[in-house]
Amino acid sequence: MAQSAQKPKRPYKKVAREQAQERTRAALLDAAMEEFYGGHWQETSLDALAARAGVTKQTLLRHFGSKDGLLLQALVRSASEVYDQRWSVAPGDVEAAIDNLIDHYEEWGKRSLRIGAWHGGPRFLTALSQAARQIHYRWVEHAFERWLEPLEGPARAHRRAALIAVCDVHAWSLLANDLELPRDEVKAVLVDIVQGVIRH
Repeated sequence: MAQSAQKPKRPYKKVAREQAQERTRAALLDAAMEEFYGGHWQETSLDALAARAGVTKQTLLRHFGSKDGLLLQALVRSASEVYDQRWSVAPGDVEAAIDNLIDHYEEWGKRSLRIGAWHGGPRFLTALSQAARQIHYRWVEHAFERWLEPLEGPARAHRRAALIAVCDVHAWSLLANDLELPRDEVKAVLVDIVQGVIRH
């Protein structure tokens, strides 16, 4: 008698479970970002974070271990998104670089300023702020490599420092928020300054 063929095990349940877990993680990470960038992180409880994500506190702890663990992973996710957006610009095009920069600051500028001004929180926030600055420095070297590579020593260091300063979030915030300039004027001012630096 022929042995009946066994039906292959279908991984549908496993896949569905993994997808549900990913949705839960994403909801918790989103909740953490909303509370952190809303300025309420230190006052917010685990129960409140879990409720915002539509899960229990036990679920939050199972995924991230602690409140700080959740925040760390949320900020790491944000950093990955920022990196992908910033490095999408091709080097050697000043106007494209400034457009890329403004796109980034319009979405992340206020959040970046909040991280930079954070005091009394987890130690990893200080490390994250330093890492964010290093990413900005590397982006400047990427976007403006055409005008940095020919230089050496103090001349290169001087031009690099000037480009880092003009492309800093505080320069954008001064123009866009303090002076309330429209985007096209913010871009024009930043392009003018950058071009002045690279012509010098």
